[in-house]
Parts: sequence; structure tokens; C-alpha cells
Amino acid sequence: MGNFLMYFLFVLGIIFIVKGGDWFVDGAVWAAEVTGIPKFIVGATVVSIATTLPEIIVSTIAAVDGHKILVSRVGDYIAASQDKVGMAIGNGIGSVICNTAMILAVSIIFLPIPIERKSFAPKAILLLASVTVLFLFSLSGSLSLIGAFALILVFAVYIYENIRSAKSDVTQSDSERPEVNKKSVIDNILRIVVGAAGIVVGSQLLVNNGSRIAAFFGVSEAVIGVTIVAVGTSLPELVTAITAIVKKQSSMSVGNVIGANVIDTTLILAVCSFVYGGKLPVSAQNIYLDFPVAIIVSLIAVVPTVIRRKFSRVQGVVMLAVYILYLVIVVGGLGSYLSFFGIS
Repeated sequence: MGNFLMYFLFVLGIIFIVKGGDWFVDGAVWAAEVTGIPKFIVGATVVSIATTLPEIIVSTIAAVDGHKILVSRVGDYIAASQDKVGMAIGNGIGSVICNTAMILAVSIIFLPIPIERKSFAPKAILLLASVTVLFLFSLSGSLSLIGAFALILVFAVYIYENIRSAKSDVTQSDSERPEVNKKSVIDNILRIVVGAAGIVVGSQLLVNNGSRIAAFFGVSEAVIGVTIVAVGTSLPELVTAITAIVKKQSSMSVGNVIGANVIDTTLILAVCSFVYGGKLPVSAQNIYLDFPVAIIVSLIAVVPTVIRRKFSRVQGVVMLAVYILYLVIVVGGLGSYLSFFGIS
């Protein structure tokens, strides 16, 4: 009975994710069309904030809770002897790597996406700024309150830029916008709320029960961490990206990834630092592996795109290759990699 329930909840999680993603994207598209705000900006704000809820919750709890954990995951390869607070930094930067080098990469491999430079470039610059600021303020081995305030400043500029863009880039006249009535407003708000809840709940069901299934078949914790758990914590972004592309709303998909990455590296980690009281621990892996990889994949995603005004399949392939190499190092060669820098 226990095994049956495990499989049932796993399948139920998939159903929640798929249907939740469908409703959520439909509601977000409606909001963009009604307001006339470009879908890229809606994806970079409303959608990205909603899809980063799991990271916000996990990182905040990790910063508050100092108990030991038995978790291994991409972005913060945590052993049983490490404190749970170490998960906060890894959860944020690990999500950036996964979002960019896997989710965005796979998306553009299957469907090269054109972009509007005027809307994309400022957000892309702020993405690079957020990762770089986090890296520089963490070199001492911890993220201080000063670093947290610097990240909040980047986040504030990001929000300001999106508000400015929303005001100047309204794309539709009143006559082109869908009819708005009480029923349509209620229906679409429910789609957004219920859809987001379905994605979050479905992700948890999939990750928790997927891990149990893998463990039942003797799969190691390391492999579970870099496959089911790693992908699972970014499932909201992944589901939203795939659903948006299927519905031919690729600009919303890109906006979601960019926005989620900025939020992961600024708001989430700054809040964690405040909650923890400053000096949020940063591991050697974060400094010598995770941050550099995050910066590299962000550069690959941003620079050619701004120059050529579109994402290309080559970018996707390169980012995916970097991600695979990153996983190989994390799973099997982390000790050797760190020893190269003189770290035992």
C-alpha cells in the first residue's frame, strides 16, 4: 500500500504541474493582453516572482533553521556534516545555473527565440550585475549585511526598470485588448492563483516521491540530488517555460527565466542574510565553482543574444554542455576540482 501511494502521489504531482502550468500561463497571457504590457515584462515580473516561490521558501527556511540535514543538491552539494544554513546560498545560485544552462538552453535548442533588444538588454545587464555583485561580496566566505543591501539595490533597480518598460512599451490600443468583465477577471485571477499553487504543490509531490522511488531502487543520494531534486526545485520555471513555448509565448518564457534568476540572486539571498543576521556562510564550492559557472552561462545566454537580437541553438547546446560538465564535477570530481585551488 505504501509503495502504491508513493507512485500515485508521483503521478498526481505530474498532473498538478502540467495542468497548473497550463492555467498559470493562460492567466498571465490574459493579464498581458488586458494591460497591453509586453509578455516579456509580464514574464520577468509576475510570472518569475510566482515561479520562484519554492526557492524563496526553501532558502528562507534554510537561513532560519540551523539543524543538520541530509540533503545533496546541485548548486550546494550538502553533506550530512554541514549546517542547513549553507543551503541558502546554494539554493539561490544553483537555481540560476539550472534555469539558464538547462531550462533556457533546452528551450532555445527546440525553438530559437527572437528578442527585442530594447526590452531584453537592460534586464540582461541587471542579471549579470546581480550574479557579479553576489560573487564579489561573497569572496570573504560569507554574505554580509552590506552585500545583502547591495543585492537589494540591484533588485530595486530591476523592478524600477520593469515598471519603466511597462509604461513605455504598452503594445496594444484599447480597441485591441480583450473585453474585460467581472467574470473574466475572476476566472483569470483564479487561473493564475490555482495554476501557481498547482505548480508548487505538484513540484513538491514529484520531488518528494520521486526521491523515494529512486531510493527504493537503490539510486544513490548524489544521483538523486543532481537529477530529481535539482530539476524538481526548478520545475515551476521549467513547466512555465515549456508551456509558454507550446502556446507560442516564447518571450514570456525568456522573461520568466531572466526574472527568476535576478530574484534568486538578489531578493532571496538578501532576505536570507537579513533573517540569518548577516554573515550568511558561503562554501568553497560556491566561490570556486558555482559562482563562476553561473557567470559563464549567464554571459553565454546574454552577450550573443544582445548582439544578434535572438537566441540560437548553438547557445543552447553550449550552455547544456557546460551544465553537464558542472554535474560531472559536482557528483564525481568535486574534491579533485577544489584541490586544484589548494582547498582540501
